[in-house]
Amino acid sequence: MPLQTLPDWCGKISNHAQVGGIETSVLDNGAGRGTRIAWINTGTGLRYKVVIDRAMDIADAFFNQYSLVWLSHSGITSPQPFSDKGIEWLRTFGGGLLTTCGLSHVGGPEKDAYGERGLHGEISNTPAEIVSIIQPDPANGKLDMSITGVIRSSVIFGPCFELRRTISGKIGSASITIHDEVLNRGNSPAPHMLLYHCNFGWPLVDEETDLLWQGKWKPRFENADNMIFTGKNNFRKCPAPIKEHSGNGEEVGIIDIDSDAEGKCVCGLYNSKISLALAMRFHKKQLPWLVNWQHWGKGEYVTGIEPSTHPLVGQAKAREEKTLLFIPPGEKRNYDLEIEILSDPGKIKHFLREFDEDP
Repeated sequence: MPLQTLPDWCGKISNHAQVGGIETSVLDNGAGRGTRIAWINTGTGLRYKVVIDRAMDIADAFFNQYSLVWLSHSGITSPQPFSDKGIEWLRTFGGGLLTTCGLSHVGGPEKDAYGERGLHGEISNTPAEIVSIIQPDPANGKLDMSITGVIRSSVIFGPCFELRRTISGKIGSASITIHDEVLNRGNSPAPHMLLYHCNFGWPLVDEETDLLWQGKWKPRFENADNMIFTGKNNFRKCPAPIKEHSGNGEEVGIIDIDSDAEGKCVCGLYNSKISLALAMRFHKKQLPWLVNWQHWGKGEYVTGIEPSTHPLVGQAKAREEKTLLFIPPGEKRNYDLEIEILSDPGKIKHFLREFDEDP
C-alpha cells in the first residue's frame, strides 16, 4: 500500500491539534447536561460534533462559517432510553447531521401481535461505550483519525442488538465516513430496520437550494393536502417557508434510488448562493431506499435526506409484505455512509454532472 503524500506543513507543527483531530468533553448546562460529546476537526473547515451518549449520532456540523444542519428547538438532550412509546421520540429529537433510527423498527408508532413500537425506535437514545479513539499523527505520516464505539440495544425475550460504529476522517479531507456493524447477540432471528435521519438546514438549505437524487419516487401518503410531492411541483428546489407547514405540516417522498454499475448511490444538496454542495454516498445493496422529508415551517425550516433499509413502512407492514429483514443469531449486517463537502467549483461541477445538471 503506497505511503500517503504528506503536506509540507507536517514539519511545521508540534501538536496535531493545530490542524485538527478529536477532542472529547462533557456538556455542563441545559437539557444536555452530563452528555458526552466529541468534536472532530478535519482541518479543512469541516468540523462536527459526535454525541457519544446518543448512539454516536452527529449534531452540529459546519464548513467554515456555514452551518450544514438543522437543529431542533431542544438541541442536544441527555438520552432518554424509555422514550420509545408513541411519538415520545420527538421530545428528544435534536435534528443534526445524523440521528439513527432503528434498529428493529423505523416508522410511526404501531402495535401488533409481535409487540408495541414507538416512532423510529430507541437506538438514538442509547449511550455508546467508546472502545477506541485514534488521533492523527502527522509527524509519523498518519493523517487518518477515527472514533469507535459500541451501542447495545437489547431486551430479555426480544431483540439483542449490538451496533459497532466507527466514524472516521482524514486531516485535509472534507469528508466523514460512517461504518456500522449491526450484530445480533441474541439466540433467535431478530427483525431489523435502519434509517439514517440526516437533517439539513440554513444556510446550506435556503430558497432555491437544489435537492439532488435520481430514482422513481412517490409521496408517502396519497392525499389532497399533498403540496410538495406532486407532478406539478418542483420538489427538488427548496422553497420559502410555507404557512401550511406550521405546526405538524410536513411531506415525505419515498425514492427507489438509482445506483451506478458498481451499486453505489449518490445524493445531496447544492446551494449556488454560497457555492457549497454536500454529497452523500452509500451502497444500494445495503440501503436500497431514500426518504426525503420536507418541513418548511417558519423557524422550523428543514429537509431530511435519509438512506434506509425500507421505504418508511414500519415493522408490521414490512412483515406483512415479507420485506422485513432478519439477522440470524451471531450474524451481522454492515452499512457504509460517506458525506463529503464540496466548495471547489470544478468539483461541484463534476458532482452535478452525476445528476445531469450544471451549476
